[in-house]
Amino acid sequence: MTRFKRILLKLSGESLMGEQGYGIDTKRLSDYANQIAELQAMGVQVAIVIGGGNIFRGLSGASKGFDRVKGDQMGMLATVINSLALSSALEAINCDVRVLTAIRMEPIGEIYASHKAIEYLKQGKVVIISCGTGNPFFTTDTGSALRAVEIGADVFLKGTRVDGVYTADPEKDSSASKYNDITFDEIYRQNLKVMDLTATALCRENNMPVYVFNMDIVGNVKRVVTGEEIGTYVHV
Repeated sequence: MTRFKRILLKLSGESLMGEQGYGIDTKRLSDYANQIAELQAMGVQVAIVIGGGNIFRGLSGASKGFDRVKGDQMGMLATVINSLALSSALEAINCDVRVLTAIRMEPIGEIYASHKAIEYLKQGKVVIISCGTGNPFFTTDTGSALRAVEIGADVFLKGTRVDGVYTADPEKDSSASKYNDITFDEIYRQNLKVMDLTATALCRENNMPVYVFNMDIVGNVKRVVTGEEIGTYVHV
């Protein structure tokens, strides 16, 4: 039995680097593909948004002299590269998948529309949604929150490099303690860096729960979907 029927899974572009420091680690990509295919085989409807930080981040590009709008557009294209890589890995293990793009670029992918994504999900296809919101100044976290709401997902699963939400950054503060459960209001009050404020507000206003967990541990996404108490559950 699964806890969620339809999910929006946000994958970190930086996690796709694995140990390489840049680009796409094929082992990490294969691990992700196998876990996603397992969810599909269980009957879970899976939509995915991938970041592009392993290739280019618009905000960091702007700090180095790139025009912010152009930098964000470059970041959107980086998410397309990652989406195509994941779709290729899924197809290699006979997983039916569609890539949708927020910016028109056929034949690389179909232009995104919520009704199209929902129809593919109902058909049992994995849907990868790239280019974030299609607009500059918005992160892929915000893009993920928006798509989760648009497709009527049961939950927004935020796969990260840490195993949940902490009182401080656990990679910098060894005394940080983990929350098993926290509200959006508490995140605001404590100024916790779970997602950017736009994404957090969008989820709160639309009662879209978020599960933050460590995607780099193989099997974790299945544990979350089947109801194991791992990660951090964020809710209204």
